[in-house]
Amino acid sequence: MIYSSDKLEREQILHVAAKMCAAARTAPKAKGVDVISTVFLTGEDRYALADEIERIGKESDMSYFIRDAECVRNAGGIVLIGAKTGARSVAPCGLCGFKDCQGMVQAEGRCALAITDLGIAVGSAVAVAADERIDNRVFFTAGVAAVNLGLLDEKVTISYGIPLSIAAKNIFFDR
Repeated sequence: MIYSSDKLEREQILHVAAKMCAAARTAPKAKGVDVISTVFLTGEDRYALADEIERIGKESDMSYFIRDAECVRNAGGIVLIGAKTGARSVAPCGLCGFKDCQGMVQAEGRCALAITDLGIAVGSAVAVAADERIDNRVFFTAGVAAVNLGLLDEKVTISYGIPLSIAAKNIFFDR
């Protein structure tokens, strides 16, 4: 039987995306509270995200959003990892810049512990992609668009996107 490289590469991206989502889920969390949400987009859903990234770029005159939108369109898929940034009720803390969690909630701030958890989850996920030799890059631009579109859990207020590619040349560099 002959397996085409195109089919195998699409399957590998899906396989690696699943492992990346698992790595994000199992990454250490402050106070043992899981606030991480993940999804993987391909096809039309990926294009809708790219359109939102581009819309934001045009609206705010930020060319790097438009550049990143094109990368998402050309990728084999994109892993989105987000965090719910509500209060953890940790006292004393103050890492968010407020006296306590109540002050953070009243000011509609974001829990620093959740943001740290998100960073660790993203780092764990990209390590998986690197170990599997899948080209990737962390895009905050995709995360902004994902939150706008409500692509993750409805309580997610901050996220990042990690597009994945298998190509002769890394599409995320020298753009």
